[in-house]
Amino acid sequence: MIFLFRLLSHLPLVWLHRLGAVAGVFIYLVSPRYRRNLRSNLAQAGFPAKLRWRAAAEAGKQTLELARIWLRSLEEANAQVVDVVGWELVEAAEASGKGILYLTPHLGCFEITAQYLSAFGEITVLYRAPRQKGLQEMILAGRQRKHLHLAPADLSGVRALIRALKKGEAVGMLPDQAPKTGEGAWLDFFGRPAYTMTLAARLSETGATTLMVWGERLPQGRGYRLHFQAPQEALNGDTLTRAQQINHEIEALVQQCPTQYLWGYNRYKGYKGREQKTEQ
Repeated sequence: MIFLFRLLSHLPLVWLHRLGAVAGVFIYLVSPRYRRNLRSNLAQAGFPAKLRWRAAAEAGKQTLELARIWLRSLEEANAQVVDVVGWELVEAAEASGKGILYLTPHLGCFEITAQYLSAFGEITVLYRAPRQKGLQEMILAGRQRKHLHLAPADLSGVRALIRALKKGEAVGMLPDQAPKTGEGAWLDFFGRPAYTMTLAARLSETGATTLMVWGERLPQGRGYRLHFQAPQEALNGDTLTRAQQINHEIEALVQQCPTQYLWGYNRYKGYKGREQKTEQ
């Protein structure tokens, strides 16, 4: 797989997206579980079933585009960002002297955001290692840049994130990534309970500025448009209240570009069994 990604990294982005779209639709057709998750999650969120083909194609693009982000230089990776919306929010947050908490859901090209931000200052990103050692080495090599630091998804990583915020630096994470058992709470996401991380909510309690950010994948391989947005409502209340607010903020972002959300990711895993256990 590493050899394949090295070969793919030399292809233009437009070709990676074309190949990825084909691969994404193919996986959708041959994988019953993936197909079931994607269709079910789309329907749960209230989107029409006809979007499933585009969503599958975008998921395939998301996989293959990683080759040009992880295995090329930072300058080459960031050159693919051709437009930025809301950068004034970043400048205002930096001027405040507080840390910045960037929340990037599984929407569009979520790998490009931290790479881009690392060109402007220190950023520490929460990282969960894959099971495959070879894949882990490739990811580490691709994600670690001079000013981009990885924090493992454990207690030491949480401490690293807090230290970064206290120093006025930036941290980033995927707030819709399912946490380990005991590290989250069952909260509403598109009308159904999803096991939701509370870490993002707890970090928002530090006084850091919270910004939502996602990388829109432009058509015809033209690159990416980064969107920086303040939460629709300021995060407040206790940790669970803030975590629920973050879920709703993610929903609002997904509404902007539903086909580029990673619908095959099973946010609702485990809830059926939890209901059955509760009833017994």
